[in-house]
Amino acid sequence: MKEFEYADIANEVKELAQICKKNSKIDPELYSKYEVKRGLRDISGKAVLTGLTEISEIVSYTIVDSDIVPCEGKLYYQGVNVQDLVNGFIEEKRFGFEETVYLLLFGELPSKEQLENLNALLVKYREELPTSFVRDIIMKAPSRDMMNTLARSVLTLYSYDEKADDTSVENVLRQCLQLISLFPLLSVYGYQAYSHYHDGNSLFIHSPQPELSTAENILHILRPDSKFTHLEATILDLALVLHAEHGGGNNSTFTTHVVTSSGTDTYSAIAASLGSLKGPRHGGANIKVVKMFDDMKETIKDWEDEEAVREYLVDLLNKRRFDKAGLIYGMGHAVYSISDPRAEIFKGFVKNLSVEKGLEKEYALYNMVERLAPEVIAKERKIYKGVSANVDFYSGFVYRMLDLPMELYTPIFAIARIAGWSAHRIEEIINDGKIIRPGYKCVAKHKKYTTMEDRVAEEGNEDIRLT
Repeated sequence: MKEFEYADIANEVKELAQICKKNSKIDPELYSKYEVKRGLRDISGKAVLTGLTEISEIVSYTIVDSDIVPCEGKLYYQGVNVQDLVNGFIEEKRFGFEETVYLLLFGELPSKEQLENLNALLVKYREELPTSFVRDIIMKAPSRDMMNTLARSVLTLYSYDEKADDTSVENVLRQCLQLISLFPLLSVYGYQAYSHYHDGNSLFIHSPQPELSTAENILHILRPDSKFTHLEATILDLALVLHAEHGGGNNSTFTTHVVTSSGTDTYSAIAASLGSLKGPRHGGANIKVVKMFDDMKETIKDWEDEEAVREYLVDLLNKRRFDKAGLIYGMGHAVYSISDPRAEIFKGFVKNLSVEKGLEKEYALYNMVERLAPEVIAKERKIYKGVSANVDFYSGFVYRMLDLPMELYTPIFAIARIAGWSAHRIEEIINDGKIIRPGYKCVAKHKKYTTMEDRVAEEGNEDIRLT
């Protein structure tokens, strides 16, 4: 007899699951009947307004004669256009993520002295991760998924914090700065443990260097020889900046607001946000893009054959290729129509990196898909808004060119987005809002209670018991 394993699904559970499926299915027409905004959005993609924020603004349309007119997408961090922010630190030949952290948290661009003070704090907190934590927490029982490893590490840090439940602004800011500084270490060290114990690779733990930026330190502690080019670090830094924040309504940031509104501690709130970001519809989307392109490159012999690429995209939409989900990953966004400004900013730097890595043909394929996909989607689907490439379209390609393991793609997103989550958590606390509790209409029919003797199980469910 086969020994019972933890993840085994017993036949009894399978039968019970069928009851769940039968009794939990809601008629889709009811959503229209009761005017339910599924996903808190209407059919055109316009969001239900659930809160106010000053942290970031997403512009995807203008109002002309009372009509909504889609426009080129723009993104603002604390009122500063992200394009201008990027242009500023690129022209001045410095890294921008730490400056972005300051802007998001404190609502203004830092002076040179203010930025140096913030960097000093981040270095200090980065050096305070106990050696015992790496040995006792990260190295033991490594998870197959780095997002789960990261969430576990965050929750465990609660036990190391004597003021873990103090929700004063000063203490929460301290906790957030510590998490911002530690996320690269928790993520990369977690991957090193996984790589060693699951894949049999050599185990090495590099200490972060105080003179290096966040992006540089990620590459330093990840690579066995700690070597990287300036362009590699620059593009990874740019990726962190572009992923740092994206409004209060994205799934993980909204989770931060929801959980924070309950009055819980910082570690619980950030762990909940990590759970949201892990999902393939959110932070895991760039992995889907990379895997889709891998399948495309295997299927299409000539990557310059436009008709072959178009045919592949049609097959994707009609569930004949890749994962048969009917999606072209990396195309379209819940908010943007004409363009995602993050993708537009990213694109030029991606091209430069592809030249350095000798991957111009792959970049050309991405460029072709970006051009053809909106045409194919418009022809094959009934859509209510424009479709364009989103930031995930290129980010996975960038991470591959940087030789980042796929297991770290979503944690890299988290390393960036912890800045935005922190800003939103502090904003929620300062404004002392109500606990967030949206409404769900119950559409179940009332049933008469029956005694045990009068209950009759449906056919096939008469004898469900564990054996």
